[in-house]
Amino acid sequence: MDTKSLAAALAVGLGGLAAPTMAQVVPPHPFGGAYPGASVGEQHRYEMDRLRARSDQQDALARQQRLDTRLTLMELQARRQPAPDVTPYSAPITGPRSPEVQRAMRDAVAIQSETTIRGVGQIDSWLDRAPRRADP
Repeated sequence: MDTKSLAAALAVGLGGLAAPTMAQVVPPHPFGGAYPGASVGEQHRYEMDRLRARSDQQDALARQQRLDTRLTLMELQARRQPAPDVTPYSAPITGPRSPEVQRAMRDAVAIQSETTIRGVGQIDSWLDRAPRRADP
């Protein structure tokens, strides 16, 4: 016998030994085999009880987390610095002004108006310029 036929015979022999071993393995149960020896109805009941208990645990955790969140928010708001009392600005109330102060205020307003008019005048003159003619 050559080595190739010996290897093939060995593989077939080992395969023949493994096949009966594989046949003895119990197939997995639909519920994971968690309830051996229980009838199908009992397995359903056990599984439903397990799922209900898990749901109750998740609900309790969600309630606890909501309470923790509210408590944390209340603590943060308690630690917050109070907002400073800011009153809106209002111009100071002054009494009657002297004629010199009134004249100075009028002059300042006139200078500001002339500056604005001068700037606007430049824009107006640029807009009023003659249109360019295209060369034919």
